[in-house]
Amino acid sequence: MKNKIILLFVLVFIFQANNIYAQGCDADEPANDSIPAPKIKIFGFVQPEYNYTFSDPAENTFSFRRARIGVRGRVYEDFSYYFMLETSPFIGGVGSAYLMDAFVTWDKYNWSRISIGSFKQPFGLEVSTACNNLTTIDRAIVSDQLVSPQRDYGIAIFGGNKFTKLNYSVALMNGRGLNVKDNNNKKDIIGRATYKVLDFMTIGGSFRYGYPNNDEDTRTTYGGEILMKFNNLHIQGEYIHDEGDYNRAAGGGCGAEPMVLGKKRDGAYGMVWYDTKWNIQPVFKYEFFDQDLDIKDLGYSERMTLGVNYFFNDKIRLQVNYQANIETYINIDNDKFLAQIQVIF
Repeated sequence: MKNKIILLFVLVFIFQANNIYAQGCDADEPANDSIPAPKIKIFGFVQPEYNYTFSDPAENTFSFRRARIGVRGRVYEDFSYYFMLETSPFIGGVGSAYLMDAFVTWDKYNWSRISIGSFKQPFGLEVSTACNNLTTIDRAIVSDQLVSPQRDYGIAIFGGNKFTKLNYSVALMNGRGLNVKDNNNKKDIIGRATYKVLDFMTIGGSFRYGYPNNDEDTRTTYGGEILMKFNNLHIQGEYIHDEGDYNRAAGGGCGAEPMVLGKKRDGAYGMVWYDTKWNIQPVFKYEFFDQDLDIKDLGYSERMTLGVNYFFNDKIRLQVNYQANIETYINIDNDKFLAQIQVIF
């Protein structure tokens, strides 16, 4: 395993790239040598939300999906920093504000950046998408359940940006998630690479191998992704397969309720959305998730999301989603209506 990790890091250094995708919630600044990066930038967003569940009895509630504030900047020519707090009491399981992202990046060379600290695992397109840029209010079930924990402590190498054909990321992480101490000596290795094969199509793949609970029991995860854009029409899809041990104490992504998983599990989603000239963005998403591939009688879950996003401007967005949840073995009345307003600063 040690030799595999060394080989993977060596392969990463072979590739030439410029900047990175932000591994936090704020977007990277476009590269421009004539405009120096700000020494300090305060940023964040709030997402008040209304949920109605069509159960018996019905449930309806107001909450904050996320309420985040952060600081990023540069303290020296080759070093930058990134720091973010989550203040919403509805996610994270701690009931109060807590440290979400905190990392230092050394970026002397354009072909790679090295970050160390707390940040997202570099796995999958939807998890790598900043929360304030998600097309639907919820990520897919498979993203929340199998790419867990979504954030962790470790060291990573990132390369590429939206202007380069190749993008890559490789990380060595604890594997236990945030707000807990690592309980074993083994580390998880996670990697993702994408390539723009055509002007309108980007494909990619992700891989994770780790030890979620001890030094013996392993977990292997892999996934594939595709993103296409035809003028104003966007198509996105992912498949993720996961097997082996998993951390039962780690919650789902961004407050999702964790499921009991079998030895092998998988899922996928496909999503289509269209940018209209009226700042309205209709979206349709289909997904399935099988939490135990070895138990056929358990069935699997399906979800269809029909939604619309309205952009008041580049800082304010309204999202409305209807989720039709379908359980293939025992159906439950649990369809949802969600509405969320987002303000970023």
